[in-house]
Amino acid sequence: MHRILCAHLLAMFEILNSYLFQNKSIGIPGLGTLYLEGLPASVDTTNQNMLPPLHYFRFDKYSDTPDRQFFSYLATEQNTAEYEALRTYNEFCHDLRERINLLGRVHWEGLGDFVKDADGNTVFESTLGNPPFMQPVPARKVIHPDAKHVLLVGDMERTNFEMNEWLQQEQEGSGRKRWWLYALIAAAVAILVLIFHFSFNGWKVESSGNQQKIEVDK
Repeated sequence: MHRILCAHLLAMFEILNSYLFQNKSIGIPGLGTLYLEGLPASVDTTNQNMLPPLHYFRFDKYSDTPDRQFFSYLATEQNTAEYEALRTYNEFCHDLRERINLLGRVHWEGLGDFVKDADGNTVFESTLGNPPFMQPVPARKVIHPDAKHVLLVGDMERTNFEMNEWLQQEQEGSGRKRWWLYALIAAAVAILVLIFHFSFNGWKVESSGNQQKIEVDK
């Protein structure tokens, strides 16, 4: 009888766990709702690792109503009528509550333990860990300078080669613009020198030439 009961409970846990992982929550009448939540994969830049997604459970004792589709799912998995699935699940939940109150700790196969804390509240302690194939893996940043990829520039798409060519043309154009700038600066300096010269020597045509007199012997 004990073995039959254990086999029955293991089968129930297997069905409930399958539903929980597919639908992310399962209501336990008279106890609360167990939620499956997760964190997405992330990058550990300090250790240069890619961290896998993390899953954890959140228990809410203020909500204990199963979803409408749950009993249809349970009936299909048990190959029974929906009202029979409803009765079976209510008996399971009643037994679970009784064992928690009596023992203070009851194991939910494959997930964790329901525990009575010091204040008499029921909490859930998860034992779910990431499987061996979901462990951190090395993540090194690799740069491929010759790889071709598409960039969105404004509302137009350009390849990285086209952008490099455009930037090079911009730099060459800037160099030509600087040449004209240097020429203009040189011309402005020359004009200032002429203005300074005429301001001291007068604004005459002769002031622009050499005014030294040369005597010739006759």
